[in-house]
Amino acid sequence: MKKIEAIIRKSKFREVKEALHEVGVNFFSYWDVTGLGNEKKSHIYRGVSYSTSDIQRRYLSIVVNDDFEEVTINTILKAASTGEVGDGKIFVSDIKDAYRIRTGEKGGETLN
Repeated sequence: MKKIEAIIRKSKFREVKEALHEVGVNFFSYWDVTGLGNEKKSHIYRGVSYSTSDIQRRYLSIVVNDDFEEVTINTILKAASTGEVGDGKIFVSDIKDAYRIRTGEKGGETLN
């Protein structure tokens, strides 16, 4: 099993969520997060420039079976991309095991 963590633009979340559902990823967790990155923003309010280096993003955490890793990553890459700095990052790590709390099942079947 693989854990896929993606940090994406909040404005692309709906597209990513719908694309993931289309390929069969129907369960994942997400959080609103703030981070720092290469993207630099500033706003001008009443003639004064304010730096807003804190960037609002959405953090997705998805666990899939090994054979679904590439499909999931490619779906996120396609749906989240704008081609601009600040599109985000994807991280992949191994998951040793999973358990379904209700039944005590173990392994990849718990993801279905």
